[in-house]
Amino acid sequence: MNPVYIQRLSAFLPNAPVSNDEMEKVLGQINGKPSRVRRIILRSNGILTRHYVLDAQSGQPRYNNAQLTAEAVRGLAGDGVSLSQIDLLACGTSSPDQLAPGHAVMVHGELGSVPCEAVSFSGICCAGMGALKYAHMSVATGSARSAVATGSEVVSTFMRAQQFAVESLTTEADLKKRPELAFDRDFLRWMLSDGAGAMLLGPTPVHKNGVALRLDWIEMISYAHEQPACMYGGAEKMPDGRLRGWREYNSTVDAAQQCAFTVKQDVRQLNDHVVKYCIERALPEVLRRRDIKADDIRWFLPHYSSEYFRDHVHQAIKRVGFDVPQERWFSNLTHVGNVGSASPYLMIEELVRRHGIEAGDRILMFVPESGRFSACYALITAVNGPLPIGD
Repeated sequence: MNPVYIQRLSAFLPNAPVSNDEMEKVLGQINGKPSRVRRIILRSNGILTRHYVLDAQSGQPRYNNAQLTAEAVRGLAGDGVSLSQIDLLACGTSSPDQLAPGHAVMVHGELGSVPCEAVSFSGICCAGMGALKYAHMSVATGSARSAVATGSEVVSTFMRAQQFAVESLTTEADLKKRPELAFDRDFLRWMLSDGAGAMLLGPTPVHKNGVALRLDWIEMISYAHEQPACMYGGAEKMPDGRLRGWREYNSTVDAAQQCAFTVKQDVRQLNDHVVKYCIERALPEVLRRRDIKADDIRWFLPHYSSEYFRDHVHQAIKRVGFDVPQERWFSNLTHVGNVGSASPYLMIEELVRRHGIEAGDRILMFVPESGRFSACYALITAVNGPLPIGD
């Protein structure tokens, strides 16, 4: 098997950062009424700024997901790297622009580059890591010499007030009886943001002064056989936990009136199970497969949706005997936001660009997914050789 190196990193965040006070101006007020839960959610998640593809004045998108992702991929070019050298394009997202064709071929079309393999990965937060694992395996096995993996999200177009207007009118009478409906359906409007990241993988490091990053392994584990869906879109959750997909409704109009097209999160289920499954169950399994210790880790990059979970994550890794002190953690959640499948790409890019990496450093990435509770862990080792960063 070939060693696999991260040869280039790139991040693309659209438009100027949007502050907490500006969010509702950009996304709009549902039925002209301020959100009842916005301040509560923002106070808990700790996010101060985020990025949207939406124009702040018109509310219209300046990029779709394929265009956004293509911008991140273009950022990999330079220092002798050309997009014409790519053998594989693997793209992960939870928010593609259409049901079909797949996201990767749409990105490839935007790039206008040479023929290559193009593979799409769907899901939620782990979609970008699935793309990265496929790219890693392709380079390791020699089926690709040069592979690009991406994670990207355009969720602000889901979060505009127009998307919720029909739903709010049809559920207003229920809110006094079930106030949690408003919380669950408004929750993600104040949690998610847009962006894209890309990595170029190859079998050799770039030989200049500095260090390069070797991508050693990626482990992914699903517990969907034990839990119903927790975060979902294009469906409504039934009392028995089953998802009723939008195609099961009599018409798309009927599905829209029943709020099937909005993205929702079962917040109680998230709080009860995400740490249990993604750390207390998954991390010991990873440690059984891979010989790593907490003392080996120079940087821990946990993707969590809210600062609320930071201490919960720390207590959980301590309980399983893998205590990486928080001074060795890196997160950009507060100023980049929760960008779903793009978040791990954006974290590693910013860590290297802002803090630098020394030879021998080991970086452990952790990506939980609450779609139906999956977890991903990846280990990266800094070795002699440079790691250029995309402009």
